[in-house]
Amino acid sequence: MTEAFAVTIFLATLFILLGLGVWVGAALLTTAIVGMWLFTSTPIGDAMAVTIWSEQSSWTLTALPLFIWMGEILFRTKLSETLFKGLAPLLRGLPGGLLHVNVGASAVFAAISGSSAATVATVGKMSIPELRERKYPESMIIGTLSGAGTLGLLIPPSISMIIFGVTVNESISKLFMAAMIPGLCLALLFMAYIAVWSLINRKTFNPIFDAVGSEPFLKRMADLLPVLLLIGAVIGSIYSGVATATEAAALGVLGSILLSMVQRSFTWASFSESIMGSVRTTAMIMLILMGAGFLSLAMGFTGIPRALAETIGAWNLSPIALIAILTLFYIILGCFLDGLSSIVLTMAVIEPMVRAAGFDMLWFGVYLMIVVEMAQITPPIGFNLFVLQGMTGKDMGFISKASFPMFCVMCFFIIILVFFPGLATWLPEVLSK
Repeated sequence: MTEAFAVTIFLATLFILLGLGVWVGAALLTTAIVGMWLFTSTPIGDAMAVTIWSEQSSWTLTALPLFIWMGEILFRTKLSETLFKGLAPLLRGLPGGLLHVNVGASAVFAAISGSSAATVATVGKMSIPELRERKYPESMIIGTLSGAGTLGLLIPPSISMIIFGVTVNESISKLFMAAMIPGLCLALLFMAYIAVWSLINRKTFNPIFDAVGSEPFLKRMADLLPVLLLIGAVIGSIYSGVATATEAAALGVLGSILLSMVQRSFTWASFSESIMGSVRTTAMIMLILMGAGFLSLAMGFTGIPRALAETIGAWNLSPIALIAILTLFYIILGCFLDGLSSIVLTMAVIEPMVRAAGFDMLWFGVYLMIVVEMAQITPPIGFNLFVLQGMTGKDMGFISKASFPMFCVMCFFIIILVFFPGLATWLPEVLSK
């Protein structure tokens, strides 16, 4: 009874604050303070200081601002134009034509950004005008970009994956290894959906199939090569064991600066903007982590995580039933919270249950990234939807409807991942030997 009352207080306080428009991190901190004041006699200031310091002093977290900075630098270069011109001649012959460029370019940019919103904005900035000019259906332009943009959360280096690894004390490098094959498989599944859709609608699907640009094919490939080398350097240094995730992030920052210089898009203004953009994003994430860490402590004092774990444990759910419930839970939660907040807010409760059920935490990390990806394209709070609304001028209802098929594709991929867990666990096992 006490736990139920505490849960009610926590949830009521949190949702009232979020409904009032309070920053997510500040709302989490305030909710924790209210909980500590009502349910414990522990000195709030002392507990907050110790918890926040321990949350922020992890060496692994140093990779976070570096990867964010790398993405910010590349966001302000000619990368999107290079990606489109380089990938278009390779993908335009597939069923669905240049719609595949949305997926291919998003997968490539995800491998050097780690941010879903940045992926959508960067790729969309170049692909939307090009696809509109060639009379591609607006719903497919927006839907494929919305879904493929979520790959920024899954394909390494993923900012959300770093946060998950720090939260559950798992190796960031192994998590990156675990996410690589599922990330590529999900990208291929998006492309398969585009191909099937185009074949079904071939009588009404009549885009303009003209040449993409005037540069020779080899020139386009040469433009794409520096981007591929940067990806190979960052990801390869982690997988080979030559560098830690933090060291690879530093290498990525240096490489992105050199790449922007090669593209002649490096200016003092763009450099300053990239620094300020990374500082703002990092500060936002750190504030959320502070609040989530302190809220987890407050909930721990009340015994909520233990009581909830015992309750669900008493149901004797099979592993598949547990995953089904968690999937539904995260889909509903994703309608109200962004993906990052969903991760840090729930792990204190979810992690013990998942470990008790015998799930591999590397596999669960990949699964969690996919369900969190869904939060990026579920209204009313879907970051990718907001980005696309600003870029296309379409209303939220149209964008949500266009994104729904990609949401279904991700649901289908979760089923595949459950029945074929080796997609996530095989590569870490091989590379760790």
